[in-house]
Amino acid sequence: MQDSLDLTTLIFLGLAVFVIWKLRSVLGQKTGSERPPFNPLARREEPPAAAPRDGDNVVRLPGTGPERGAAAPVATAVPRNWKGLVEPNSPAARGLDLILQQEPHFDPRAFTDGAKVAYETIVTAFAKGDRKTLKSLLSREVADGFERAIQGRERAGQTVETTFVSIDRAEIVGVDVRNRVAQVTVRYLSKLITATRGPQGQVVDGSPEKVVDVTDVWTFSRTLGSRDPNWQLVATEAGH
Repeated sequence: MQDSLDLTTLIFLGLAVFVIWKLRSVLGQKTGSERPPFNPLARREEPPAAAPRDGDNVVRLPGTGPERGAAAPVATAVPRNWKGLVEPNSPAARGLDLILQQEPHFDPRAFTDGAKVAYETIVTAFAKGDRKTLKSLLSREVADGFERAIQGRERAGQTVETTFVSIDRAEIVGVDVRNRVAQVTVRYLSKLITATRGPQGQVVDGSPEKVVDVTDVWTFSRTLGSRDPNWQLVATEAGH
């Protein structure tokens, strides 16, 4: 009885192995149309963009696609009305046109607002001797000049107190674009209270109470199409 049972079991096992082998021989074959396993974390591919229609006036310019730094054919700059920012048809207006040609999302008004923030930040950091803040906002040449001035104050035991009363105006007065490097010059009209104190706390320059009108002309630079969105201060001069 035991031998008969064992023989029957062996026969069924043999049939099971045969059936599994046949299923694998059919279901295990690839036809070339199988889908890969579903991955919930995989990025979904965007559907291909529709081809431009005849008469579509959208022009793809450098800096509009993912290859921001890649070279691309240069298109003719389209003049815009920069009334309220710069004089129409001036070199500054043509410079803004060239920036927009390579970076269509550039906003001159937002740039001017940002230039005000940069001006106050840099002047305040210079007064405090805040080298860390200055390092990220200045070109190497300007940073070296600021560093020499800060070291001179430190050797003399001097400190500077600067308070912004207002920035009355910040206007673009020059724009230059060469070899994808843009330089934008801004004239600032501001009111400050500033005083320099000596080692004993005595005022050696300026006044801790008097409000003075200050005019500065600063030039900011950036390589168009680069991944770094920051502009750096590359030149300063006292305005008139």
